[in-house]
Amino acid sequence: MTPDGSKTVDRWRPRVAGGGSRPVAEPQNDTAPRPSRGRSARRQKAPWLYLAPALVILGGLLVYPIYQLGLISFLQYTQAQVSGGEPTTFRGFGNYAELFGDDQFWQVLLATVLFAAACVVSTLAVGCTLAVLLTRVRSVPRLALMLAALGAWATPAITGSTVWLFLFDPDFGPVNRVLGLGDHSWTYGRISAFFLVLLEVVWCSFPFVMVTVYAGIRAVPSEVLEAAALDGASQWRIWRSVLAPMLRPILTVVTIQSVIWDFKVFTQIYVMTNGGGIAGQNLVLNVYAYQQAFASSQYSLGSAIGVVMLLILLAVTLVYLRLLRRQGEEL
Repeated sequence: MTPDGSKTVDRWRPRVAGGGSRPVAEPQNDTAPRPSRGRSARRQKAPWLYLAPALVILGGLLVYPIYQLGLISFLQYTQAQVSGGEPTTFRGFGNYAELFGDDQFWQVLLATVLFAAACVVSTLAVGCTLAVLLTRVRSVPRLALMLAALGAWATPAITGSTVWLFLFDPDFGPVNRVLGLGDHSWTYGRISAFFLVLLEVVWCSFPFVMVTVYAGIRAVPSEVLEAAALDGASQWRIWRSVLAPMLRPILTVVTIQSVIWDFKVFTQIYVMTNGGGIAGQNLVLNVYAYQQAFASSQYSLGSAIGVVMLLILLAVTLVYLRLLRRQGEEL
């Protein structure tokens, strides 16, 4: 009993083996208000209501064209059907069978994969190297490099392709004069043409990698880098053993996004090789689909190529989303 006559609550449990006693946890207050089911449901629907306008616009801009692309890929759809001279017939998977039976399709697919892989590796190498360089230089050179990189990033693909063609022009380009190559044509050979396009793709793609990786490096605690330097690690060893493992989530994101971008390159190849190179030696899937659909008026075959590319990029995107989810769970 307390002095005022009220009862006290015993907060001690009976003595246990070994002696002593321990306090009992305060009873939970079960009278606290809980959100009703209706309010909880409204909270779950609220984000979708805010996203609804954007989803409607994206549905009109993406879903309908994809539907039309898939539909045309199952039809016999050439210039004769476009002009109304012949009725449209349903071919089913006949266009895909014709496409997969064409040796040129597999050659172009292989060339696209190899070219995209070379672009991704080169872009990551240049971007990561410059990101590390940004952490080593003073503020003025850092600002100049950032502005130059953002200028390359903001340049339209067709403008950049035209500038690079001028730089490597066999008659007026400064590159041949500096290297003493005379009137050597970079776009004549298959490998040299792909190499020239690769340079332009890397030039307009490395700023994204550089800025992203630089932001990740700045987030690494300086004590970790100082400890590695005190242990006698070289800059390459610090990058390979310290920075790269800590930046793995960021490197995963930029790698997969670079794969998606470089796999569907069109403008650079079309402009710099004049539509795919001599006898189609520099074709990639996007340019090949354009030639089939608009140059040869085989719209159904061009649509089938587009569907194949869509499925490949969808698989890459699913891998990308899965990796993002896994990294979010790890964090």
